Amino acid sequence: MEWGNRAASIAVKAANSNTVVNVVLGASCVALIMRSIKQQRDIEALEAEKESLLKTNKALKKTMWDWKQQLFADPQPVPLARIKAIYGEAPLPQTAGDAEKGDSKSSAPKFMV
Repeated sequence: MEWGNRAASIAVKAANSNTVVNVVLGASCVALIMRSIKQQRDIEALEAEKESLLKTNKALKKTMWDWKQQLFADPQPVPLARIKAIYGEAPLPQTAGDAEKGDSKSSAPKFMV
């Protein structure tokens, strides 16, 4: 019991002492400053990452816009001879490779499924 009274008495004296209060306040201030410095570094790193992501995003948007423009652009006209060859109304024009192979035996186009 005696030890408890002594401990309580020391605690009351420490609480009333300006030195102890000043040390606790100083330690709290130092801890808050260290936390603020760390948070500031994190914020700067995130802002740099944000700038990088914004640049990448703009580049991707431009690329997708170019692709859409290319996709929906007016198609090149297909020659009438090619259309007739596709639908079997005219024989397919022979290329130099076909003439060498000797595939010119039949004039009708081959249909494969």
